[in-house]
Amino acid sequence: MFIHLGGDVVVSKDEVITILNNQLMKKNEINKEFMELAEEDGFLSLITAKANAKALIITSKRVYMSPISSMTLKKRSDEQLSNLDSFSSEEPW
Repeated sequence: MFIHLGGDVVVSKDEVITILNNQLMKKNEINKEFMELAEEDGFLSLITAKANAKALIITSKRVYMSPISSMTLKKRSDEQLSNLDSFSSEEPW
């Protein structure tokens, strides 16, 4: 399954390691250092301006800054799974 992170960015749910609230990330010194290193090493992808980012999505390949809240992203990933469950219980044509 895939998760839409905002803009034209979609990632495989299997690649997602964690989805974090950007405000919480800013409060911890280790998190700030992680983000600086990700940017310096070219792993940071901005879907929105840093000032507008609501969530950080850490995947196996990149770190994304998204304008969509971490709660909304979580709901989207859960919703896709529940939709699949409803299809699997239906009779095949």
